[in-house]
Amino acid sequence: MALRANQQLREDIWDYRARSAPTANENVPTSVRPATKEHSTAKDYGTSALSLVQQAAELFEGMENHARETESRAQALCKSAAVKLRLAEKQRDASERARRQVVDEFNARLEEVTRALEQAQQRIVAAEDHAVAAEFRAQAAEAQLYQANRELAAVEDAIRKRLL
Repeated sequence: MALRANQQLREDIWDYRARSAPTANENVPTSVRPATKEHSTAKDYGTSALSLVQQAAELFEGMENHARETESRAQALCKSAAVKLRLAEKQRDASERARRQVVDEFNARLEEVTRALEQAQQRIVAAEDHAVAAEFRAQAAEAQLYQANRELAAVEDAIRKRLL
């Protein structure tokens, strides 16, 4: 979004330059015809001087108008740039808040997953301990069964020997 705002600002500046470029005939005083020998009186010099003063005044007035227009356009561009800058800052702040929120949510989920993993590992360890204990009990029961079978066989042998 900031790139788009910068591009718009560049386009506004180029538009301003194009609008304010002087034309070929602008601010160019018209030439005063040189007095010929026949008309070279003091009155002609005064008229010529007055005409030059009027042309200079018109030139200065045109320059002042152009300067005012330029200043007005510059102020408008500055205001536009300031508005665009404030908008860009608001967008930056909003995106920063959104980024922080996403990071916070991700961290919370990561903590939940970590806790769940730890609990699962604890259950696995407990199940393994129960399995090992059950295996020991089974081995002990097997040993008792083997011993009981041997004793039973010895009793059977003793009974057969006595009865036979």
